[in-house]
Amino acid sequence: GCDASLLLDSVPGMPSEKTSPPNNGSARGFPVVDDVKAALEEACPGVVSCADILALAAEISVELSGGPGWGVLLGRLDGKTSDFNGSLNLPAPTDNLTVLRHKFGDLNLNDVDLVALSGGHTFGRVQCQFVTDRLYNFSGTGRPDPTMDAAYRSFLSQRCPPNGPPAALNDLDPTTPDTFDNHYYTNIEANRGFLQSDQELKSSTVARGTTAPIVDRFATSQAAFFRSFAQSMINMGNLGPVTDPSKGEVRTNCRKVNGS
Repeated sequence: GCDASLLLDSVPGMPSEKTSPPNNGSARGFPVVDDVKAALEEACPGVVSCADILALAAEISVELSGGPGWGVLLGRLDGKTSDFNGSLNLPAPTDNLTVLRHKFGDLNLNDVDLVALSGGHTFGRVQCQFVTDRLYNFSGTGRPDPTMDAAYRSFLSQRCPPNGPPAALNDLDPTTPDTFDNHYYTNIEANRGFLQSDQELKSSTVARGTTAPIVDRFATSQAAFFRSFAQSMINMGNLGPVTDPSKGEVRTNCRKVNGS
């Protein structure tokens, strides 16, 4: 979260958010954060929090991949506890649009935030296990998801056969998998969203008049997507940051609370 609670390893009585079902196997790259933190502690000990490292890394990774830049507000402190139960409420790949809008709304994030932040799926990889239901047994029907483009379904079926390895990785955006652009939305317009939660933004009956027009706008204008994504990242980065020194700290090691 905004207090780097995700980075804490498990200790007796406090399970790590890394091990919760939404994060386990999906949240990765922790050794990279360790290396960045070690370099910062050597150069300026006790100054840059792990929470600020995550916020800066998100902006830099997007910009280096061709996406927009934005001003990252700094000064977050690191939390002292994990929130395992809270992490169970993260948006899930099988969530329908009603659930997604509710989860974002609970954080005072609106439909534009939901659609723009989902656009982060314009790059990255995802495991086969998160699409097999859509390919072979959508909603328990024993049939594929009817909203998925037939050619794309055939392509994914070869990549993710029924008895294939569930952790096999696939591109979220098969067109430009390593570039931050608006192809995520053009894929959805063509019924080529990888995750159910992606395609819901356009194909759900709830989407008309809510998220579908935003998908249309971003598919047509990459500049509009970039502007909204940058603002939504700022909005998300301001969700309950810890700034009170009595409640937070600058960890010397992102994996554990100071003094532990």
